[in-house]
Amino acid sequence: MKTKFSEYLTKLRKSRGYTQAQTAEKLGVSRSTYTNYENGNRTPDFEVLERISEVLVCSLDELFGRKPIYVANCDILKEDSILYNVADIQEEKPKLAIGVQDFRDLREKQAYYVDKTQFIEQFLESWYQITLITRPRRFGKTLNMSMLAEFLDCTKDSSDLFCGTKITKSVHYKELNRYPVVFLSFLNVKAGDAESLCYALKDTVRAEYERFYQMVNDGRLSEFQVKEFNMIYNSLCQESIGKEIENHVIRSIAVLCQALSTYYGEKVFLLLDEYDTPFMSANSEGYYDEVRAMLNRFLATSLKGNDYLQKAILTGIQRIAKENIFSGLNNLVVCTVQDEDYDDCFGFTEQEVKELLAYCKAEFSDELKKMYDGYHFGSTDVYNPWSISCYAARRRMDSYWVNTSENSILRNALEVQGRSFEKEYEALVTEGEVEVTVDFSMAYYEKMDEANLWGLLVNAGIVTITKEIEEDYYRLRVPNLEVWKVFKELTACHLKIDERHMEKMLNALKRKDMERFAEEYQRVLLELPSYHDLKDENSYHMMTLGMCAFLRKDYDIKSNRETGEGRSDICLYAKHDRYPNLILEFKYTKDEKDDLEKLAEKALEQIKEKQYDAEMTGEVCYIGLAHCGKKVTVHSTCDQQRISPF
Repeated sequence: MKTKFSEYLTKLRKSRGYTQAQTAEKLGVSRSTYTNYENGNRTPDFEVLERISEVLVCSLDELFGRKPIYVANCDILKEDSILYNVADIQEEKPKLAIGVQDFRDLREKQAYYVDKTQFIEQFLESWYQITLITRPRRFGKTLNMSMLAEFLDCTKDSSDLFCGTKITKSVHYKELNRYPVVFLSFLNVKAGDAESLCYALKDTVRAEYERFYQMVNDGRLSEFQVKEFNMIYNSLCQESIGKEIENHVIRSIAVLCQALSTYYGEKVFLLLDEYDTPFMSANSEGYYDEVRAMLNRFLATSLKGNDYLQKAILTGIQRIAKENIFSGLNNLVVCTVQDEDYDDCFGFTEQEVKELLAYCKAEFSDELKKMYDGYHFGSTDVYNPWSISCYAARRRMDSYWVNTSENSILRNALEVQGRSFEKEYEALVTEGEVEVTVDFSMAYYEKMDEANLWGLLVNAGIVTITKEIEEDYYRLRVPNLEVWKVFKELTACHLKIDERHMEKMLNALKRKDMERFAEEYQRVLLELPSYHDLKDENSYHMMTLGMCAFLRKDYDIKSNRETGEGRSDICLYAKHDRYPNLILEFKYTKDEKDDLEKLAEKALEQIKEKQYDAEMTGEVCYIGLAHCGKKVTVHSTCDQQRISPF
C-alpha cells in the first residue's frame, strides 16, 4: 500500500536519475527489498533511512514530504505551511466533505464546517491534567481531536485554518501553535489476531516518531536521548514481535515526550483518539487476554509518572481497565454521556442541524427528527452528525449509522447474560424504554455483568438516558428509528433466528400477505433452539411482540391493553393509510390431539366479540394464531374499511 514515504522516495529516486536496481545496489540491499520500500510494503529502519538520504542527497524530512524551516531566533524545527496550501484560499461555496476526519484537510477543502472549536477552550480551561471523554462512534471524536492537535502543535502554522471560528474570540487563542503535540489515533488499530494488532499499534506509533526525525540530528538532545530515540524507532520498524520490542513499544510515548520537551522547551500535549479500539477489537475477535497486559502497560506508562506531560486527552467508547490504567491518577476526569462537560462538542445540536440542512436546501421535518434525533449528552439534546450529513448530501432518509464493533460485543453479551437481563432487554424492545442499574466506571469486557453491559449500550449510542432516577439507576430508551435497525439484528440474535426470515415475516404482515406471513412465522418457530421456553400463550405473545417492535416506523404498538370489552394481545395501529391495522390474538395447547384449526378460529372470534378494533379506523386485519409446541395454525380476515365510533 502506497504511503507518504514511499511516494516521496519514488519521486526523489527518479529525480536523481537512478533505477530501482541502481538504488538498491548503492544502499546494499536486495532489489526486492528496495521495491517493497517504494510499494509501501516495507519500512526501512533508521540506519537505512540515513543511507537513503546520503544516496539521494536529501534530508530525512524530504523523504517524508516535509520541508523543515527554522523559526527566527530559535532555530526550532517547524513544518512549512506552504506544504499545506494554507494561504491559497479560493472564494467559493463550501461543500460537504463526508467522512473527512482530518481538520486541516477539511478546512483546506473549504468544506462546510460545524464550528466545534469551543472544544479547545473547554479543554484548556479544565483543571485536570488527564481527560477521558466517552462518546459513540461517528460523533466527531476524531475530527475534534485532529482540530485540537492542529491548534496546539508548535510545528504547525494553523492561523488560517481557524479564521472565523469561535476560538479566535477566546482568550485562549494566544495558545495557538505553542506546544509540542503527540497525536495518535487508534481508529485503525484493530485486527483479527494478537500479532497483527501489535503490528498496527507499532505502525501508528512509528508514524509519529517519523514526524520528528530531524530533531535527532539537531544537537539539542543529549547523546543518551538520541540513542534511546533511535533504539525505539528501530524496534518500531522491525517486522518481528518479541519481548524486547514489546517493551520498547510500551515505553515509546514516554521517551518521545521527553525528547520533544527537551527539544522545544515546553511540556507535551498527548492526544489519544479512539484509545479503546484495540481493546474492543481484541475482545470481539477472542484474543483479549493475549494483549490486555501489553495495552494496559502502554497506556499506563504513557500517562503515569510522565514528567514531560503538560496535559493528555483520550477519547473512546468507554472507560476501561479502571484498576490498571487509571488507578493512581488523581488528576483524571472522566466525562461520560451523562456529564455536562463537553456536552455540545460532539454531535449536532438542533440549531446546527437546521443551519446545515438550510445550507444544503434539504428539509428539516418531524420525520427526520424521529429518525436521527434522540441522543442526550449532559444537558444537551443532539443528533447523529454522520447520519445528518449523509441525509443532507443524499436527501434520502436511510439508516446510515453502522456500529459493527459494538454490535459484535453486544451479540456475544446476549448469549451469556442471564434471565434478568433478558427481561430488561425484552421490556426495552417492546415498550421502548426501561429502568435499570447502569455502571459507567469500567468496560463491559473488564467486568461482564448487567450494569456494565447497560453502560456499554449507553456509551455506544444504542440507548440514551432520559432520566436519572437515583444514583446509578436510570431510565433508558432507544434514541430514534435509525437505531431500531440495530435492535432488529440484536433481537434476531437473541432469539437465535435468521434476521432475514423475521424481516420477511414482518413485511408479509404489512402487505396483508397472510399466507406468506404464516409460512415465515412457522419457519421462525422451527428455527428457535429447543431450550427456548415456549411453555404457554404468553411465551409466543412476547416473542412475537419483540419482533413486531421493529414495525415502529409504520405502527403504534400496543400490548395487553384494555380496548373494547377486553385486553387484546397485540394491536398494531397503522400510522399511514397505505398499511392495514393489525390485531394478533394467541392461543396455546399442550395437547397434540387438539384441533389447531378450531383454536385459531376461536382466536378470531374473540377479537371480534371483544371488539379489540374499537379504536381503529381504516382497514383492519384480524389474525388468530394457535400453537402447540413449534406447530402453528394461522387464520386471518381483513375488513376493507372501518369507521371508529369514538
